[in-house]
Amino acid sequence: MASHDPILKDERIADISSAIRVIPDFPKPGIMFQDITTLLLDTKAFKDTIDLFVERYKDKKISVVAGIEARGFIFGPPIALAIGAKFVPMRKPKKLPGEVISEEYSLEYGTDKMEMHVGAVQAGERALVVDDLIATGGTLTAAIRLLERVGVEVVECACVIELPELKSDGLGRDRLGDKPLFVLVSST
Repeated sequence: MASHDPILKDERIADISSAIRVIPDFPKPGIMFQDITTLLLDTKAFKDTIDLFVERYKDKKISVVAGIEARGFIFGPPIALAIGAKFVPMRKPKKLPGEVISEEYSLEYGTDKMEMHVGAVQAGERALVVDDLIATGGTLTAAIRLLERVGVEVVECACVIELPELKSDGLGRDRLGDKPLFVLVSST
């Protein structure tokens, strides 16, 4: 996060951060799960989250908001509507009907794929990739590669939460290379 960004000094950030519940040892021991369901229950914090993203992206000529399954589907559509962009779902395999294009990415143990509809985006469009959280950066990287393969310019990635402990070893933010990442809250 760039400390010179006025949005990150906004008093709404503290309210958003406090609305996110942390659940220890879920889904397995040692994991501190960042639960956004409590953020969604707090209508002011949820609206502030969307508003902060809209304020950042409204004048950036973005024509596509690509949301990563599943929680990117919560934040992406209201951002897209507010900035006058279309929403494109980036889904796990075999979830989209019709012809798809896919991108494989690495997991801790194995691989997975991300898919989007053929024709959902056009070469030359400008995209924002949205998810709730960046951990290892695998899904964001796959989404970027998928969009760029068809000629879309990915302007930035946006997440509500970043797990800073994963920034090292080429994971998290580092995995995105030179692609900008905007995050509202760093987990503790």
